[in-house]
Amino acid sequence: MKLDMISRYPDTAPQSTPLLFVHGSFSDARIWDDNFLPYFAQHGYEAHAFSLRGHGLSEGHERLHTWRLADYVADLEKAAATLSNPPVLIGHSMGGMVIQKYLETHPNAAGLVLMASVPPQGLLPTTLHMAMRHPFLFQQMALFSLLGPSFGTPEMMQRLLFSRDLPESRLRKYFSYVQAESQAVSLDMMGLNPLRLKPESLRMPILALGARNDVFVSPALVEETARWYQADVRIFPDMAHAMMLEMSWRNVADHLLNWLDRAVTIQPTAVAA
Repeated sequence: MKLDMISRYPDTAPQSTPLLFVHGSFSDARIWDDNFLPYFAQHGYEAHAFSLRGHGLSEGHERLHTWRLADYVADLEKAAATLSNPPVLIGHSMGGMVIQKYLETHPNAAGLVLMASVPPQGLLPTTLHMAMRHPFLFQQMALFSLLGPSFGTPEMMQRLLFSRDLPESRLRKYFSYVQAESQAVSLDMMGLNPLRLKPESLRMPILALGARNDVFVSPALVEETARWYQADVRIFPDMAHAMMLEMSWRNVADHLLNWLDRAVTIQPTAVAA
């Protein structure tokens, strides 16, 4: 299975630890390349993002609705194997669950960052939160999931993913990234393929990031995920689910960079001491 990979490199010698970004549902690697990949390359990191099978420019579109969560995990395994050193894994939404499932059998990542991620309990808590707190948006999202992008509009996407200050030009650009998603993977995350990762098996630094106005993954769920993994946590005000594309994306990137420099880059020295 050929996977599309987008890579950005620093002008000088890179940090020894690369970054590998995993996108969420209905999107592809481009969501990382607008802001995050160039930003982290400018700050000395190799920054890579790949499109899961059936997404973006990767192969497998003709079988999209047959792919399972295990297939996406195999894609992550293949992408990580191309890197010179174990990466820091950074996953958004569904991508966070793909990473958590990967860590069941590959617990040697240099770090773990869960951005507005599906929590360890799976999709059920996020689904219940959205249904109770945002019933109209929940109905719209359910129809979008069943009928595909032809049902959606930029305006609906803004209510689901973005803050109100996102310019229309950017909104329409990001809407062009939207695609169908495998319903089998959604069922896997609802409980057909539950997470079996034991938090105590992880030895890498972990960071959980959330957005105050996220209609999918509430701040309370992000904080619960952080407690589960004994992770650092940060909730950003005035932000929505698509944190890497928001107008204030740099606040998230700056916080992540500071955490990387503190928790990951110096970790080998601290352990040796």
